[in-house]
Amino acid sequence: MTNSLHYESYRIAVVFLTTAGVVVPVFHKLKVSPVLGFLIAGAVLGPSGIGRLAGEYEWAAKISIADVEGVSKLAELGLVFLLFMIGLELTWERLIRLRRLVFGLGLAQLVFCAGVLALIGHYWFKVDVAPSILMGVALAMSSTAVVMPVLAEKRRLNKMAGRVAFSVLLLQDLMVAPMLFFVSVLANTKNGFSLADVFWALGPALIALTTLILLGRWLLRPLFRLVASAQVTELFMATCLLVIVGQALLTAWAGLSMGLGAFVAGLLLAETEFRREIEVTIEPFKGLLLGLFFVSIGAGLDIAAVISDPHLIFINALGLIAVKAIIVFLLAWVFGVERSAALEAAMLLAPGGEFAYALLTSAMGAGVLPGHFGADAMVVVTISIFFIPLLGRFGSRLTKSKIKNDDLTRHADLLPVAQIAENRVMIVGFGRIGGLVGEMLMRHQIPFVAVDDVVSIVSKARLNGVEIYWGNAQRRDFLLKCGVAQAKALIVTIENPPATEEIVRLAHELRKDLIIVARARDARHATELYRLGASDAIPETIEASLQLAETVLVDIGVPMGHVIASIHEKRDEFRKMLQPRNEQARARQRARRASPRRMHSQQVASSSEARHSD
Repeated sequence: MTNSLHYESYRIAVVFLTTAGVVVPVFHKLKVSPVLGFLIAGAVLGPSGIGRLAGEYEWAAKISIADVEGVSKLAELGLVFLLFMIGLELTWERLIRLRRLVFGLGLAQLVFCAGVLALIGHYWFKVDVAPSILMGVALAMSSTAVVMPVLAEKRRLNKMAGRVAFSVLLLQDLMVAPMLFFVSVLANTKNGFSLADVFWALGPALIALTTLILLGRWLLRPLFRLVASAQVTELFMATCLLVIVGQALLTAWAGLSMGLGAFVAGLLLAETEFRREIEVTIEPFKGLLLGLFFVSIGAGLDIAAVISDPHLIFINALGLIAVKAIIVFLLAWVFGVERSAALEAAMLLAPGGEFAYALLTSAMGAGVLPGHFGADAMVVVTISIFFIPLLGRFGSRLTKSKIKNDDLTRHADLLPVAQIAENRVMIVGFGRIGGLVGEMLMRHQIPFVAVDDVVSIVSKARLNGVEIYWGNAQRRDFLLKCGVAQAKALIVTIENPPATEEIVRLAHELRKDLIIVARARDARHATELYRLGASDAIPETIEASLQLAETVLVDIGVPMGHVIASIHEKRDEFRKMLQPRNEQARARQRARRASPRRMHSQQVASSSEARHSD
């Protein structure tokens, strides 16, 4: 039996993975957004680049991207996964708080930008009224797929400018379906178009979206509980992919965009206990598919059209950016956004977006927009998208978004979203021991967040009002998603010694100054935990012995104060004995934390002796 390798079947995958393996490290080292690298790589490898040589040279055919349309269908999943992750970062409450920006600023941006660009197209470029309106709407769109990763890369997604940009982009995503419907209206204008036609076109889509939301609220959480209880990583990953792609396809079948369906799925899962584990699971898929999406955008650039008249193309692209930037800045300022944040958001939203391709292609296919106008507009949009990483980098350096204390109420919807463990204690393992620790923290009014990988424990704790998440804390990304870098302290109470060691090691690597208190099985295990970075390790065998000794001493008549003081002294002796001797700095830090305990023990002992003498 002979095996034959058909390279053509794997060519696109090999080309893309090679591109990703080269682009990301190189551009990361150059401190330039990898998005720009993917766009450039797509332009070089596309039909207008090396792809033009594919018919003459075999090597060019092996490394080029000739079938841009075929790649784009797969690459569209990158945008779907991105919108799912955006929805996962939000909640319905947060979305309602952003309504002023989404339905106020976002709608105003779309209307004013589309109107001004339509006027320019009609009077300057001599385009008919209907096509100029359609082109204005298409050019008014911004790029969700490029702007959001640029903001995330610069860690500005939760800043004021990031929230403004996201709000406008969300409104644009919601308006894609009505705009595609508007193309159908223009195409059928000659035959007339009644309100009944409008209802039959949009009604089923809205009904389908409402049905998906209701079914999602009813089905998604039970589904993930069932899958998570199996404790199979691959099954959980497959379920995540099924939910995202399935919801996207259902909304597309209903006449809405695939991205909108994925966004709704993210919103539905944002308030569940599986949110953080889903984020960690989906992140690699989102990164790869977004890279492919950027490559497909670059490959779609008609380099021949740019070369034929580069001055006009770049002037038009810069003109588009300038017009939209001015309008967005003024509108954001009118809506009460701070000037620096308004300027940064305007620079990011000024270039064109990927949804322009869908609108322009649909319009040209329906005969509403002349082909040469649509082709020129697509080239301008593509060129403008190339500027987004540069504009984002320039904007983040130029502006410093700050909110004054007296403006907190007015800007409450723009404030950064805190990490879930920020300024709180994080408990890993919420069984009997973890639950008791949580009760003691609540008794002292110390806020905490819990993590466990047993579905029944998580579900029961959620019913009791505990903020707890399901997931594997032995993964670095999961700990970061839970906010361990901002936590006040970490308490590890799980029974599995190797898992405890891995969690302590990862947490200490992520944050050297973090207070880490871990449950140890015995003295040897405690010594290992100290070596890995634990601030305190509590051996079960030693602690049980101390508790027994305390009970016996009290029962036989020894004063309580003396007993408590002696137990604390013995505990400190064990702690010093178990600590690695070469970690003097950590020992001094632990001794400083132990000083208040000793003082308290002495006070208790003194008061107990006084009561005993009385």
